[in-house]
Amino acid sequence: MKTLNAMKTSSSILTTILHRREFKKINSGYCYSKFISLLQPKFQKAIAFVYLKNSTLFIALSHPGFKMELSYNIEMLKSIFTMLVANDNRCHDLSVEKVVIFNSNKISIVKQNEVQEQTIPYYHEAATGSFAINCTAKELRERFQAIKESIACNLKQK
Repeated sequence: MKTLNAMKTSSSILTTILHRREFKKINSGYCYSKFISLLQPKFQKAIAFVYLKNSTLFIALSHPGFKMELSYNIEMLKSIFTMLVANDNRCHDLSVEKVVIFNSNKISIVKQNEVQEQTIPYYHEAATGSFAINCTAKELRERFQAIKESIACNLKQK
């Protein structure tokens, strides 16, 4: 009777599966996500998706405005991907010789989780409400008086 001392753990099973040739796309997807996470946040937002074909890294942009800036940084992108391949065992079978940047109509894959807080601009009130009302029309005179009272009320609150 055999003992079950040689049972595999779930992580070792997953590692074995991920290293099989059939699951190469899972590893490459991991590498693309890792590559994007290594970039500056402004470049992360610019990239819609990434894929590798025939040793050419294709980078699709979410907006055409980013194309020029990323085109100036092609060598940096290539070196970051090369360093990722050298330092991450899951990406060791990928190689990049050329980088192609193109525009896409897809949105960025980086999620916009930033919640913008609504801020009220606080400033020192420069108006004092001491101005002469040189108007003869009764309706305009009442409006100017309401403005004076509003300014005086704002000064009292602070």
